[in-house]
Amino acid sequence: MLFWLKTYLVYQTEFTLGISNGMQKFLLALNPLPFGLLLFGIALYFRGKKSYWIMMIVDLIESLWLFANILYYREFSDFISMAIIKSSGSVSNNLSLSISQIIHTSDFLVFVDVIILTLLLAFKVIKVDYSPAKRKGALLITVVSILLFAVNLSLAEKDRSQLLTRTFDNNYIVKYLGLNFYAGYSGYQAYHESVTKSQASSKDMDKILTYLKKHRADTNMAYYGKAKGKNVIIFHLESFQQFLINYKVNDEEVTPNINKFYADNNTLAFDNFFNQVGQGKTSDAETMLENSLFGLPSGSAMTTYGTTNTFEALPAILNQQGYATAAFHGDVGSFWNRDNTYKSWGYQYFFSENYYQVKSGYKIGYGLKDKIFLKQSTKYLEQLPQPFYAKLITVTNHYPYEIDKKNQAIEKTTTGDNTVDGYVQTARYLDQAFGEFISYLKKTGLYDKTMIVVYGDHYGISNNHKKAIAQLLGKKSVTSYDLAMFQKVPFMIHMPGLQGGINHTYGGEIDVMPTLMDLLGLKNTDTVQLGNDLLATKRNQTVIFRNGDYVSPTYSKIGSTVYNNKGQVVTKKLTKAQRKSVAQKEAYADKLLSMSDQIITGDLLRFYQPKWFTKVNKSDYNYKKTEALKQLNQAQVKEQTSLFFNNNKKSTESLFVTDAPELK
Repeated sequence: MLFWLKTYLVYQTEFTLGISNGMQKFLLALNPLPFGLLLFGIALYFRGKKSYWIMMIVDLIESLWLFANILYYREFSDFISMAIIKSSGSVSNNLSLSISQIIHTSDFLVFVDVIILTLLLAFKVIKVDYSPAKRKGALLITVVSILLFAVNLSLAEKDRSQLLTRTFDNNYIVKYLGLNFYAGYSGYQAYHESVTKSQASSKDMDKILTYLKKHRADTNMAYYGKAKGKNVIIFHLESFQQFLINYKVNDEEVTPNINKFYADNNTLAFDNFFNQVGQGKTSDAETMLENSLFGLPSGSAMTTYGTTNTFEALPAILNQQGYATAAFHGDVGSFWNRDNTYKSWGYQYFFSENYYQVKSGYKIGYGLKDKIFLKQSTKYLEQLPQPFYAKLITVTNHYPYEIDKKNQAIEKTTTGDNTVDGYVQTARYLDQAFGEFISYLKKTGLYDKTMIVVYGDHYGISNNHKKAIAQLLGKKSVTSYDLAMFQKVPFMIHMPGLQGGINHTYGGEIDVMPTLMDLLGLKNTDTVQLGNDLLATKRNQTVIFRNGDYVSPTYSKIGSTVYNNKGQVVTKKLTKAQRKSVAQKEAYADKLLSMSDQIITGDLLRFYQPKWFTKVNKSDYNYKKTEALKQLNQAQVKEQTSLFFNNNKKSTESLFVTDAPELK
C-alpha cells in the first residue's frame, strides 16, 4: 500500500504525463499495482525473516528506481532506459548538471517507508511470523497480479491503440502501464538491440556498399551546387496530402498560400512524390528525410535505435560544413525520442516545448498551435548563425482534425465522415500559418538567402475511409491503386533563381537527402543512402512502401495485384518481358527494405564512414534551455552572421504578423 501510494504521488508531482481523460486517470492509479504485487509477492513464497527482508530489498530497489527517474526526468523530461544505463558514457554525458543542482531534499521522501519499516522490523515493533509459507496464497497473489496487468494492458490499448508496437514516447508507456513495466520493456528492447548488433559485422556493411556503388544515380550537373552556401529551412506540413493542392470547398481554395508557393516560378514541385512511412509515421518521415533510410517494419527507429546507433545524417554533414543546425517543435522533446535522436543526428539545437511560452488555449492535440509556434520560433531562428539548417515541425493539422471555432476559416467537407470532414479546416489553419511564416521570411530578407523545402510527412486520411475518399476525389468508389496514389504528399524546393516547375518523376521521402545534398554541392558519391536524387536524369523511379508494395510510372504492385499506370489490373495479362520487369521491381523493393533494416538493427554505420565525415559525438550537444541558449549566444557573437546581428542587434520578432486570436 505504501509503495503504491508513493509511486502514485510521484506520478502526480514529479512527472508530466499528460493525463487528459478519466480512463487515463484510472490507469495511472492502477498501473503500479500489477508489477508491485508480482514483485512484492515473491516474498510470500518464503517463511520467517527471509520473507520480510526480501520484501524490504524489493522496496529498496523499487525506491532507487523511482528516485533515479525523478532526477533524470527533472533534467530531460524523459525516463531512464536500459540502453542509457548500459552505455554509461551516455548517462554521464547526459547529466549535464551536477547531482547537487538537480536534486531536491524532498526527493528523499521516496525512501521514508523503507527507513521506517526497516526500523520497525529491527526493533521488533513488527513481529516476524515464523509459520510455514502459504504457497496457495502466494500463488493467488501472483495470478491476481497477472490478471490485473491483462486488464491494465487491455484498457490501455483501447485508449491508445498500438501502444507497444509504435512506442511514441516513454511518457506514454509510464502513463498507461507504469514505471515497473517500462523498466522491463526497455530492458527487453536493449537486449534485443544488443543481440542483433553483436551478430552484425563490417562484412555486412561491405556488401551494402558494393550494392550502392553499382546502383547510385548520377548527379544532374544542371542543378548540382545551385544552393551552395544557402540557408536551408525544412517546413514540415503535418499530415498534409497532395490532393489538397488546388483543392476547393464550395469554390474556395483550401490552401491558397501553399498553392501560390507550389506554382511559383522558382519552386520545384514534385507531383508524384509519396510518403513511405510505416508504424513510425512522422518519425519514419524524419528518418528517411535526413538519413535516406527506411523506418522499421514495426515501431519507430527513432524510439528504438535513436539513442545508441551511429548515423551519418544531413544535420551532422551540414554542421561539419559550417552550418548551424536546429530543429523546432512545439511539443515535448521526448516525443518520438527526439531529444536523444537529434543528438545522434547532429542537431546543435532542439527548441522543444519548454522553450516556448504556453498559456491556456495555446495548445491543441500534439503541441502549440502552428501560428503561435511559428511566431515564437522567430526569436530563436533569428539568432542562428548563417548559413543554417532549420527544421520546423507543425502539428495543428493532425488527427482528429479538430480546431476551435475562432480558428475555423473554411466550411467542412460534407462526406458524412466526421473524421474526414474537419480535415480541410485544420489544413486551412496550417496554410494560413505557412503564409504568415513566408511573409516573415520576405520581410527579414531570409527568403532570398534560403532554400525552402516544404514536405508532407504522411497521409492525413487513412485508407479506412474509402467512401469519404471517393467523394473527395469525385469518384463512385476507389480501388487499391487509387488508395496507393492517395499516398502522395507535397514536396517542394524553392529558391530565388532556381528553375522551377512541376516535375513528374516518381519519388518519395527516401530520396530527399540525396536531392538536397546535390543541390547544396556536397560530395555524395560515398555516402550510405538508399534513395537517389530526384533531379537525376537516369534514376530508378520505383517507389517502395514499407510493407513491400511499390508504385512506378509503368507498373505498380499493391498486395498481390499488379496495375498498369492507368490503374487497370494487369496481373494475368503481362507478357514474359513485363513479368520480368515486375519481378525485378519486387526484388529491388525487397533488397532496399532488407538493407535498411540491416543498417539500423545491426548499427552497421559504426563500421563505415566517408573520409570527409567525422562521427557524431552526442556529448557535444545539450538541449537544456539555459545551456543551449548560452551556447547559441556565444556562437552568434563569435560568427556575427545571424539575422539578429545583420539587423543591428535588433529583434525581428515584430515582423512576424499573425492573426492568431489567442495573441490579441
